[in-house]
Amino acid sequence: MSEAGGPPTAPAEEAAPSGAVRVAGVPRHVAIVMDGNGRWAGRRGLPRLAGHRAGVLALERVLRAAPDMGIEILTVYGFSTENWRRPAAEVGGIMRLLVEFLRIKARELRREGVRLRWVGDVRALPAIAQTELARAGRVTAAGHRITLVLALNYGGRWEIADAARRLAEAVARGELRPEEIDERRFGEAVATGAFPPPDLIIRSGGEFRLSNFLLWGAAYSEVVVTDTLWPDFGAENLEWAVAEYGRRERRFGGIKGT
Repeated sequence: MSEAGGPPTAPAEEAAPSGAVRVAGVPRHVAIVMDGNGRWAGRRGLPRLAGHRAGVLALERVLRAAPDMGIEILTVYGFSTENWRRPAAEVGGIMRLLVEFLRIKARELRREGVRLRWVGDVRALPAIAQTELARAGRVTAAGHRITLVLALNYGGRWEIADAARRLAEAVARGELRPEEIDERRFGEAVATGAFPPPDLIIRSGGEFRLSNFLLWGAAYSEVVVTDTLWPDFGAENLEWAVAEYGRRERRFGGIKGT
């Protein structure tokens, strides 16, 4: 379960060729670094887990609003490969919140037309989390309004190293020649290869960094940062970010007028 989970999808779209210039329009795929849960809780004198619980509610608000804006795929950074370094009590609380969300919300997601998938090395998650994740994936398999991708025990460097290892194994088995490995082949091998690259990456909480998120896919993503802490994030913040995206030109290495 180290790759994108759930039912198969159509092959990911290839990135625009170098030199192409496109008016951004509406982002098909939006990815979010949901930052600020701990700070939100700290400012209120609450335990950090209260911030994570409020962050789940924010995710639900955004997920309800996104399809009406034309967003087809929403990828959220749920738990990174580095998050294991946090105190054991906080990690355990996050895992319990994940299980609770999957167990309680799966049928509601299905009613709302949400298809749940995941990406990351989920084999390291608690067994109950893996079980509920697989169950929620089956329950929501027919979702057609929007795909929610949970990045769990995920890191961009892990994804690149994992793809390189699997391609090397294919070469060792004689199934692939080294000269056949190009950007297209590598893009198919990465764990997020089942999805098109994110058009827009949103980071809440005011920090200007990717934090090891979607390093391969983010090559030409537009990035929008807001000072709003994730638990306060809602439909109006998403609308603002999408509007900001719509004002941009995606040049993919080209220049305006070419």
